[in-house]
Amino acid sequence: MFERVFAAVLFVLTLPILAIAALLIRLDSAGSPIFRQTRVGQSETTFTLYKLRTMKLGTINAGSHQVSDAQVTALGKQLRRFKLDELPQLWNVVRGDMRLVGPRPCLPTQSDVIEARRRSGVLHIKPGITGLAQVRNIDMSTPDKLAEADAEYARNRTAKGDLQLLAATFGGKGRGDAVKG
Repeated sequence: MFERVFAAVLFVLTLPILAIAALLIRLDSAGSPIFRQTRVGQSETTFTLYKLRTMKLGTINAGSHQVSDAQVTALGKQLRRFKLDELPQLWNVVRGDMRLVGPRPCLPTQSDVIEARRRSGVLHIKPGITGLAQVRNIDMSTPDKLAEADAEYARNRTAKGDLQLLAATFGGKGRGDAVKG
């Protein structure tokens, strides 16, 4: 419950940043500034994930590593660089779909990631906005390596460890999911 209240406070505090970013996205291109996508959550249930839109309208619904870099808008590159595109996910934490720290939620179509996570036993925990794999620059293009990092996190997770991963993320560690060059 503490994490959900903390996320709610952070969400309210970041609303001015979200509003400015949303306005800039709308000025940059047509379409909603908020991107919604179905993702796989705890126990393989699906939920709607919210992000600031960083890609052009009409981009295929696929993992970032499966999409061309040319589909990312100039503004989107900056939002991704500073991880501002992730701010709407605080709402997912408030709703109880996610935690601040945990395995990144994948798309239902990323069966290789889901299967690797099944084998490593990490689908029982809630996904997070950031996690050990992200701080280590491991993305969904390497499902087995990703699942190993997720399993390591699940085995060793502590409140102190979560705070360290959050600090590392805010400190600039991790590039996020790669996109094709």
